[in-house]
Amino acid sequence: MHGELEFWVKIVYTLMVALILPVYFVHYGPINFLWFSDIALVGTAVALWLESPLLASTMAVAVLLPELLWNLSFFARLVAGVHVSDLAAYMFDPKLPRFLRALSLFHVVLPIVLLWMLRELGYDSRAWLIQILLAWVVLPTTYALKPKENINWVYGLGEQPQRWMHPRLYLALLMVLFPALHLLAHAPGARGAVRLTLRTARARRLSGRPADRRGTPPRLPRTRAGGGSSADDRSPRA
Repeated sequence: MHGELEFWVKIVYTLMVALILPVYFVHYGPINFLWFSDIALVGTAVALWLESPLLASTMAVAVLLPELLWNLSFFARLVAGVHVSDLAAYMFDPKLPRFLRALSLFHVVLPIVLLWMLRELGYDSRAWLIQILLAWVVLPTTYALKPKENINWVYGLGEQPQRWMHPRLYLALLMVLFPALHLLAHAPGARGAVRLTLRTARARRLSGRPADRRGTPPRLPRTRAGGGSSADDRSPRA
């Protein structure tokens, strides 16, 4: 339902996106927006204004686990100097302008906003299927455009292209692995949605008996203090 999400969150998040998009377009080029995280960045802004559980859930399925790894990699190196993965390694590259690296802190904001939206709007269990279809469009499109960077890991799981199988076979394998990854993100939300549905149904059952054929709830006889009900009590009331 509209009006559930805080208006100031919509404004602040939209301003953040409006700042990031032109800078990324100039520095990285339009092909950079094929990253699932960049798709989610924009998709989440749309979901905020539409207050769409389906769109928010789809973006969450797409990026929550990779964003978790990004944040773990970034903060582990920032705080303790521990290397977890190369996912956030560019954040410590002095060749990149600090302002550009600072914009990438949207990776910290994005999962927080998505989890908050899921709490407020609920999880739509159709998200996994939609995200699979989206991935099956984005991955081959990324591969076909031959980006210089390893966007969405279409060349390999590291910075360098993989050499242990044919590139197209690897792409096919990636198109199987991504849905499996999305399923891991989908499972908790789906279980939560089922539990919420069951609680709602139980609450409705406990709130009263079903309506009779005329569409009005059946009346219960009023019991006297001594037990039982009188003929007057059992008769309909005006």
